[in-house]
Amino acid sequence: MHPAARGLFFGVLFALSSIPALEAAAYKIDPHHTTVSFKIRHLFTKVQGNFNEFSGTLEYEPGKPETWRVEAVVQAASIDTNVAPRDKHLRSADFFDVEKYPTLTFTSTGVTDVTESGAKLLGNLAVHGVEKPVTFDLAVHGVGKDPWGNQRAGFTATATINRKDFGLNWNEMLETGQVLVGEEVEITLEVEAILEA
Repeated sequence: MHPAARGLFFGVLFALSSIPALEAAAYKIDPHHTTVSFKIRHLFTKVQGNFNEFSGTLEYEPGKPETWRVEAVVQAASIDTNVAPRDKHLRSADFFDVEKYPTLTFTSTGVTDVTESGAKLLGNLAVHGVEKPVTFDLAVHGVGKDPWGNQRAGFTATATINRKDFGLNWNEMLETGQVLVGEEVEITLEVEAILEA
């Protein structure tokens, strides 16, 4: 390599190595101030339920959406609709089959349509052994310190999925010709996360 070209090559390498890597603050989801909930039609109205056991981490820096990341794991057996027999059925092979598929997971892949107060959060959702791309409408509520000095960030994420896309197909026909359980599931995540030390 010509000396001048070699000098230019190493100069470019040095310049690139001097550019700081894009980083975001790392947060851990606070399970005591976070809700993982859903709604689905039953007959004529909607039933609401929650998953009570979950964990997750996120990377978030205001104004740097290219650094935002989310990973979350939900324990399928923690489903809770306030009716014990129904929850037992939901844990069975007719629905979540929690013995075979103990967790639901979400891993983000990026964000689009970013504004000061929200974005579209893209990622892969795995339920019942099936992984599909899902887009959440993300509302960003801000960052601040609590009375004990912990930095917290707050978000709301909503999405609607079709349960049959994930192999949750069980249903019963009614005399009217309708089905007992709807197909669309409305997911709402109210997330509060604490900055990790």
